[in-house]
Amino acid sequence: MFYKLIGGAALSLVLSSGIGAADSADFTFAAFGDTPYTRDEEARFPDLIAEMNREKLAFVVHIGDFKNAIDACTDAVYEQRRQWFDLSHHPFVFTPGDNEWIDCGRAFADRRDPLERLQKLREVFSSGTESLGQRPIRLERQSRDYPEHARWEHEGVLFVTLNAPGPDNNSRMAEEHARRGNAIEEWITQSFALARSRGARAVVFFMQGNPWAAAGQPRRGFARMLGTLASATRAFKGEVLLVHGDTHFYRVDQPWRDAAGGAIANFTRVEVFGYPVMNWVRIRVSEEAGRIRFTATPGS
Repeated sequence: MFYKLIGGAALSLVLSSGIGAADSADFTFAAFGDTPYTRDEEARFPDLIAEMNREKLAFVVHIGDFKNAIDACTDAVYEQRRQWFDLSHHPFVFTPGDNEWIDCGRAFADRRDPLERLQKLREVFSSGTESLGQRPIRLERQSRDYPEHARWEHEGVLFVTLNAPGPDNNSRMAEEHARRGNAIEEWITQSFALARSRGARAVVFFMQGNPWAAAGQPRRGFARMLGTLASATRAFKGEVLLVHGDTHFYRVDQPWRDAAGGAIANFTRVEVFGYPVMNWVRIRVSEEAGRIRFTATPGS
């Protein structure tokens, strides 16, 4: 399958960790998003889930945009996507993208209020204390107001979801953006504190939006969030991975720069595939003598 790369063909990054002597981590999870957008992708979507079902995966995460931006945001579409997600044999976690709520006010027909649609997304995909999928896992949710902000642990790694959609994190709705931004920053801070208290060797974040216009340059609506994440990452002794979508450009790189222009050594990001390329990303987490390795490869 065709795909694009950033930084050449090197998709495996060795990340050092100075944390603890817990059991060695060795597992794989899947991430994908920005699909299905078209009728053709909808027809092929169950096969994509079936492909992941044949893999040995700890869990699967859809990072948002399960429809295109202009089709109607109906309850029926949400329920259909929920049914497809529940075809997963693995625990399945979803975090919202802009197409499912922010863009619902600009559909060609059947326009909906974005905030009402966000509440519906929470009802369908983020209610209760368990993930989706046929083998659900227990999730910790931030609050009743922001249940889509979830986290869980697996083999000494903490995983965290954020509702931070592209292209501008809904900064055009200033009040909503500010409230959710405060919740995001609090969730990030709390998650790093939890990771430190439990001796986690790494923290992995999932969100839909690509927060960088270019390496080191935040896009509109993401500056505050990135500031919080950068400070917490620098203070953390383990490794930090951000998995996102939004700009449909498969890449594995280190986009943050320190004051001297070098990459922040313990931070890496993976951007998943997106329309018109329908694929998923396999991310292996392994540990050797206290060193964490994230190895990202195309699913097919």
